[in-house]
Amino acid sequence: MGGVPTDLTSALADVRTLLLDAPHLARAVAAGRRKGTEPPAAERVEVRPVLLKAGPHLQFTARTGPVVSTRNVPVDAAGEAVDDLLAEPYGNLHVETATEVVQVRVTKKGEAQVHRAAARHQAGPAGHDKAKNRLVDPDDPLFRVLGAGGDKRRQVEAFVRQLAPLAPAVLSRPGERVRAVDLGCGNAYLTFAAHRWLGDAAAAEGKVLTTVGVDVREDVVATGRRAAAEAGLPGLEFAVGSIAGAEPYGGPDAPDVVMALHACDTATDEALARAVRWGAPLVLAAPCCHRDVQRQLHGNRTPLVRHAILRERFADVLTDTLRSLVLQLLGYRVEVVEFIDSAHTPRNALIRAVRNGSAPRAAARADLLAEFDELTRTWGVSPALARMLEPELAAVRTAAGAQAAL
Repeated sequence: MGGVPTDLTSALADVRTLLLDAPHLARAVAAGRRKGTEPPAAERVEVRPVLLKAGPHLQFTARTGPVVSTRNVPVDAAGEAVDDLLAEPYGNLHVETATEVVQVRVTKKGEAQVHRAAARHQAGPAGHDKAKNRLVDPDDPLFRVLGAGGDKRRQVEAFVRQLAPLAPAVLSRPGERVRAVDLGCGNAYLTFAAHRWLGDAAAAEGKVLTTVGVDVREDVVATGRRAAAEAGLPGLEFAVGSIAGAEPYGGPDAPDVVMALHACDTATDEALARAVRWGAPLVLAAPCCHRDVQRQLHGNRTPLVRHAILRERFADVLTDTLRSLVLQLLGYRVEVVEFIDSAHTPRNALIRAVRNGSAPRAAARADLLAEFDELTRTWGVSPALARMLEPELAAVRTAAGAQAAL
């Protein structure tokens, strides 16, 4: 059939047959809502065949916003689960089998518009019980102590995966101690998981790790201390303090690793500024909202930022671009990467910075300054990180001017 209106009951019966034919099913997706109906129980449900130790199953993964739930149903008992799914008022059904793609769209009149196309997909139950290569065991008691759900575990696993390849920059340094700090640690999911992994990596190099989680809330810090004791994590400490004024180690000792996960607005800039002034060898920051630059763009009426949603998204990009330029000017090698799929959190950008040990060469410095100045002048913004590190950037400009005068 090629888009011809079809009786909905017959179309759903065909889809049911395809879903229950596990050896030939690749996957199926139910999404959208029919006109004039209440929304379905979940925004989106994906069905795929999987092979568990107990035999072939259909796996149903339901998603509504950030909430994800999964259940596995034996194939020979999946009829009721499939019927429940097809009884929901989804407006679109997409089924991929070994030989075709079938799409069903429910029209305003309640009829089914069915499209079929030949295709080849790997079908049938796929092995699903194989062990995954986790850096932080999802069954680690620390997650139980923290009450961390699946989404939060995936976020910290993804964050630690970004830390792992850069850790040698710290672990190869002389000295027996490694010092880390999580600025604005909040519920401390990242603090605990990073301490667990980095502590093991440090021990393998004959070093000892100390990690300090810093937060302004005394109750959060007290909870972190209790949880660290319950989880049995030596070397994990918590301190009350602001990000801008944090001195987790005091005296001449400074952190080797600075982390900040979803510190709101200019709190990320405060964390980056502290890291620069500490001379931290390794910095990882996952920014949250970018209201500082967004507010400065408010009066700009160019088409790119005229609409609020576009202004918000552009502010995200512009802010992190300017942050990366500032860090590069001050001697860091910088990458801005996606550390986890946006399905888990829309705030999924990560700034990774490794200190080079020296300022950029004259030509590179001149290019970076030109790029920074052009962006700030074009958009009429003064980014928070540049304001916080004004003396350091002024020294860079002075050095660039002296070089140009030679």
